[in-house]
Amino acid sequence: MEKQEKTNVMRFLDAKKLPHKCYFFDCEQVPTGEEVAAILGKDAAQVFKTLVTTGKSGSHYVFMVPSVGELDLKKAARAAGEKSIEMLKSKELLPLTGYVHGGCSPIGMKKFFTTFIDSSAKALPSIIFSAGRIGRQVEMTLDDLKKAVRLTECDLIARTE
Repeated sequence: MEKQEKTNVMRFLDAKKLPHKCYFFDCEQVPTGEEVAAILGKDAAQVFKTLVTTGKSGSHYVFMVPSVGELDLKKAARAAGEKSIEMLKSKELLPLTGYVHGGCSPIGMKKFFTTFIDSSAKALPSIIFSAGRIGRQVEMTLDDLKKAVRLTECDLIARTE
């Protein structure tokens, strides 16, 4: 088996000596979180997506939510202290963060943005998120992720009752 090339995210975690597990897989197009979970044989609630947003003030924010959930923009705005928040346009993602759609990681963006994670992560033994490239994921505990990125935990998921 050929040696898989590590991403900058993986190298950063290695350098910080933060325990994590790396996953490598091939895919034709950007997989959904559910597809990533199926490929890895994991619970989809453990796979988190990293979303970049713009607040009414023009500031940018990062939100990590379970792939099975949807970011509630009103809750996101409240968490960030903004009047409103909207998703960043896909074409703006790479110049702003250094990452492409489907390969966006909360670790190693071009600059630090205030980052929030859905509080459901607290109940999980570990979470899986993008390692900065499509087909690359890392798994680590929430406590270890907090050593890599300053995170605020809050309820961010849209409820569909």
